Amino acid sequence: MQHLQWFPGHMTAAMRMMEDNLKAVDGVIVILDARAPRASLNSKLDKLFANKKVLYVINKCDLIEKEDAIRTVKEFKAEGREAVSISAMDKKAINLLYDRIFSLLKEKLERNKLKGVFKPVRIMVAGIPNTGKSTIINALCGGKKAITGNKAGVTRGKQWVRLRELELLDTPGTMPPYFENQTLAKHLAYIGSMNDANIDFADLALELIKELAEKYPKLLTAKYGIEDFNATGLEMFNAVCVRRGFLMRGGEYDYDRCASALIDDFRKGRIGKIILD
Repeated sequence: MQHLQWFPGHMTAAMRMMEDNLKAVDGVIVILDARAPRASLNSKLDKLFANKKVLYVINKCDLIEKEDAIRTVKEFKAEGREAVSISAMDKKAINLLYDRIFSLLKEKLERNKLKGVFKPVRIMVAGIPNTGKSTIINALCGGKKAITGNKAGVTRGKQWVRLRELELLDTPGTMPPYFENQTLAKHLAYIGSMNDANIDFADLALELIKELAEKYPKLLTAKYGIEDFNATGLEMFNAVCVRRGFLMRGGEYDYDRCASALIDDFRKGRIGKIILD
């Protein structure tokens, strides 16, 4: 498997921009992907936001089991991180998030009220690419305000989005400059937080099959008919090629097409509800 790393030049500029704008905001919400919440944490952002109120929003929880979402929030809280799990597509969850943002800054709001001062709450929205930052902003606004996309790196510059009581600063997705833990890096590649153009999909799909065989064998059986988990990863990959009809002339396996389909199945939740870390 190739060494996974992605930190294009615009991310350096994005980090500087966030640092420059911290004084202008009251707090921060960091968006994480529920399928890979640990991999979604960026230690550089943690250090940057050390003196701010931070709410960790574990998004896309509809793609994992409810008990996994509850467990993850509990683990984060045990580490001293304020956290909430939501799906940006769930209006009730968005209302909960709206309330949690104001609860996070309750003391500041009460101080302003005693002074007779009303100012909108200003929140920076941050996280790694493709975790749903802009989608959450649009849901909070009740309409399309921010640029969204299903690939990493859609938002490139800062965008202020204004509501009556809330002002949100949408920021570009930023990755750690270097991944020491390649397992977490693979998890980010699986969920689409890296630039797919830089990744060997066949290698990535093989790694995903091996990990799912270890953690979610029943889902692989149900989706692709794999039953022999003593087989090698490549043998299981071959079985998926046969099951999905990804064969070339002469019966050779079409690994590229199969890999793209398999990773798309994972990202769209068609294999099942999966949490990786």
